[in-house]
Amino acid sequence: MSDLLPLPRLLVEPIVRAALVEDLGRAGDITTDATVPPGARMRGVIAARQDGVISGTDAAAIAFALVDPEVSVTVERGDGTRVSPGDVVLRLDGPARAVLTAERVALNLLCRMSGVATATNGLVEAARPHGKASIVCTRKTTPGLRSLEKHAVRAGGGSNHRFGLDDAVLIKDNHIAVAGGVRAAIERAKARAGHLVKIECEVDTIDQLNEVLSIGVDAVLLDNMGPDTLREAVGLIDGRALAEASGRITVQTVGAVAASGVDLISCGWITHSAAIIDLGLDAA
Repeated sequence: MSDLLPLPRLLVEPIVRAALVEDLGRAGDITTDATVPPGARMRGVIAARQDGVISGTDAAAIAFALVDPEVSVTVERGDGTRVSPGDVVLRLDGPARAVLTAERVALNLLCRMSGVATATNGLVEAARPHGKASIVCTRKTTPGLRSLEKHAVRAGGGSNHRFGLDDAVLIKDNHIAVAGGVRAAIERAKARAGHLVKIECEVDTIDQLNEVLSIGVDAVLLDNMGPDTLREAVGLIDGRALAEASGRITVQTVGAVAASGVDLISCGWITHSAAIIDLGLDAA
């Protein structure tokens, strides 16, 4: 996607560095150090072994650079690009030891993020013919990888929900239960939130929705509602707040959800359970 901006290296490098430290352990890559001569050089390619959408190229490139800055990495297919089996994603040229030592960390991140991008894109394409809804992710991300996974969602054509608990107020069922009801929770949130902080409230029923609308919020999370109930809810909201659908969203169900007229469709599995996309490194 041509308008997809890369993440700042300042955000990505600590994640990659931690992964390399974990992999190198206490003694480094003892296999490569024992079998590959110090001066050996290697040219290689990382290529797709299945269809998908790419994400994580920056993280992969940083992995090689951190092991040895002499490794040259050329990105042939950047984040947001569709690939088919055999398509070259990265070309590598440099010290063989460094390429082989960084290989697994680079592939782990690249395969994982491409899986998130591909899963997101599947929902985006399935929803597109049926309405205006954007596919958005959640905070159900892999600990330590949130920025990369959120970027991968964008690479797949989706959008980001909250990055963290401090982004916006999202009042959910347990907040409502402890606060003593919908009105109490929303009124407390309004009294506490700053003037730039958005407030969203989750509802399970039409009765709850009517109560929320009588108080006023910026967005309503319509949780686990069927298409007919969603359509009724969107009609009641009538543009007074953003309408977000969530719960049991799949490629098979997302079209009917989008057709209800909601503005957003949030989905957790695209980050917490997406299957990786198979990519491999081979000597060229």
